[in-house]
Parts: sequence; C-alpha cells; structure tokens
Amino acid sequence: MTGRGDRLGTKVLVTGAAGFIGSHVVDRCLDLDFDVVALDDLSGGFPENVNRKARFVHGSVCDAAAVGALFEEERFRYVYHLAAYAAEGLSHFIRRYNYETNLIGSVNVINAAVNTGVEVLVFTSSIAVYGRNQLPMTEDLVPRPEDPYGISKYAVELDLKACHDMFGLDWIVFRPHNVYGERQNIADRYRNVIGIFMNQVLQGKPMTIFGDGRQTRAFSYIDDVAPIIARSVLHPLARNEVFNVGADTPYTVLELAHEVARAMQAPPGIVHLPSRNEVDHAYASHERLRRIFPDRRPVTTLRDGIERMAAWVRAHGPCEATRFGAIEVEKNLPPSWRAQG
Repeated sequence: MTGRGDRLGTKVLVTGAAGFIGSHVVDRCLDLDFDVVALDDLSGGFPENVNRKARFVHGSVCDAAAVGALFEEERFRYVYHLAAYAAEGLSHFIRRYNYETNLIGSVNVINAAVNTGVEVLVFTSSIAVYGRNQLPMTEDLVPRPEDPYGISKYAVELDLKACHDMFGLDWIVFRPHNVYGERQNIADRYRNVIGIFMNQVLQGKPMTIFGDGRQTRAFSYIDDVAPIIARSVLHPLARNEVFNVGADTPYTVLELAHEVARAMQAPPGIVHLPSRNEVDHAYASHERLRRIFPDRRPVTTLRDGIERMAAWVRAHGPCEATRFGAIEVEKNLPPSWRAQG
C-alpha cells in the first residue's frame, strides 16, 4: 500500500456518487486524501448524499459524449464505477432500461478509461451473477445469472477482462450482496428489503414478504463494504481479481423482519404475498477477500447494523413508496408492483 503523502491530490471518479453505496465510497475516498469527482444523474440518488468535499458533476454514464469529455478533462487515475439500477426482480420487466443503464453505461465508462489511461477501474458487480449455484457462493464458480440485472453485471465483468487483455486496463471487481445502512432509499419498493420494511413500519403498515419468508440472505452493513472498495486500489494484489464482499451469516427474511420490528420498536406485523421468481438462498464465501485484505475490520452484526440504520430512518421519517414509471413487460409482474402508493 502507498503512504498517505503519496495519495494527496490523486484524482478519482466515483459514478453513482449520490446513491447509497456510491456516496459512502466517496466518503471513504476522501478519507484517503483522494481528489474526488462525484458523477450522478440523480435518477435514483440524492444530492444531499454527496460529501461537499467532493466535486459533484450532474450527468449520466449513458451519455457517452459527456463521459468521454469528463475523462479527457479530468484525467483520473482511479475510477470507481457504481452507477447502476440495482433491482434484480424488477429487471425482468425493464429489460431495455436495465441493459442500457447497467451494461451500455458501463461500456461508456470503460471506453473512456481506456482512452485516457486510467490506472485501475473498480467495478461493483453483484452476487446476482451466481444464480442458483451451490452454496456458499465462491468466486471460482461459473456464473449462471438468472435475471437481466445479473446478466448485465456479468457481461461487464467479462468486458473488463477482455479490455485488460487487449488494452492493459487493470480492474478490480466486487460482488456485494444485500447491502443496507444509512442513506439507503427507503422509498424504493422494488429493492432493499430492510429499507422497505422500515418504511412500512414507519407508516404503520405490516411488513410484506414474498412467499413464506424462508429465503436466506447475508445482509451486509455499509461500513463493512464501502471502505474495502475505496482502499482496493492501494492493494496491488487485488488488481484483476474478483471478490465477494459483505456479511458471512445468512438469515431468513422472517428473522430479518423480527429484527427490524425490534429495532423500530414496533410489533412484528407481517403480510405474506405470493412468491415471486427469485433465488431462494444466497450467501457467499469471503476467504479470498480475507487473504488479500488483511486489514478488513470485524463484520458488523445484523442487530448492530439494523439498529444504526433504524436510528437514521426514524430521524428522517417515512417516505412515499415510488413506482417505476416505465415498465416494459407487464406479464407476470407481481400485483403489488402494479399498485399505486
């Protein structure tokens, strides 16, 4: 790793910087004394999320000309590409939007990185690339994504490998999973189950669960994810490697609902909705991460992380759940996703 003095003034770009994970990566990059440019189109993020010490640029990764011009002007050393619309279940019904945003937008960033000599591009993929593989999910499994979101993420991973072979662009891929914490958009009805639960509790509504609630996930607190992503460019052994990042212990969605109710100081009211097409069990191994990042901090327990997020949510109050306005395929869309409000 380089010393702090060597990092002063190092210019970096964070895309998706007004979003949940992106805004925390901005903070951690600033902690490393990087000169941070924060890019976001505000389609899913909020300007107040962006640290004022960063330089905010309002723009979309889907605008190839604007992305190219920004890279030519700023000449970034490192790029953290987090801009995406990360809704696995909904991606079946917004296929064109998913690929334009998550795949073509990523290609625009990669092209600009190659053309301007970026040293390392850090990409946040997802464990959605694994599909229904054996558990725990390990980086040496052959990905078999089952939804357009996972397909787009894996396609970008493959493109980064091809770019390295052809142009020498170094990359680092992280596959986070079920990340939660402060600044998460609790108004999004399609993703981030913890935020959905907390928003429902604040509104005096029961928590809604698709199916029987026995699906398992390892829910990952943001402070266990963002610092590793930010520091990764300083670890030479991390380059051109893929890492799962997040919590180790899986919980059922039912167990999660009870933890949320306890933290929100509310009775655990639950309504079960018809099950939807999703992976039943998803949790990952982090042995490779531990080998390459020995400075990884102890993982936050689910109870502690939920309590921290709950305090933030209570301070900010409930939000009206928003509806995605451009559904492309109505067939098999869950009824609760059709309803307004």
